[in-house]
Amino acid sequence: MNDRAAKSSAATEPASVEIEIATRRLMAALDSLESAVERRKEADRDEDELASRIQALGSDRSRLADELDGALVKARKLERANRDISERLDAAIGTIRSVLEAEEGS
Repeated sequence: MNDRAAKSSAATEPASVEIEIATRRLMAALDSLESAVERRKEADRDEDELASRIQALGSDRSRLADELDGALVKARKLERANRDISERLDAAIGTIRSVLEAEEGS
């Protein structure tokens, strides 16, 4: 019986070593999986942040386009007013010159 007990003990030793090795491999695989999940979560957060930034840029672009349109309309109005004032000043200068010339001739 002692031989059997010794053989049984010797047989269980390699099995327990194999179980310990398998357990270590399983723990390493679980650690790798956990790291991969964390990297994926970080990538998802980065992707969400990027999507938020793109949306904010789109909003800013729309706002700036509206402001630019308003500025262009205002610039066109100012150009028209400037042309009108310039024409009126030219007419007034012409009138003043003709009056002055008429007075000098008399």
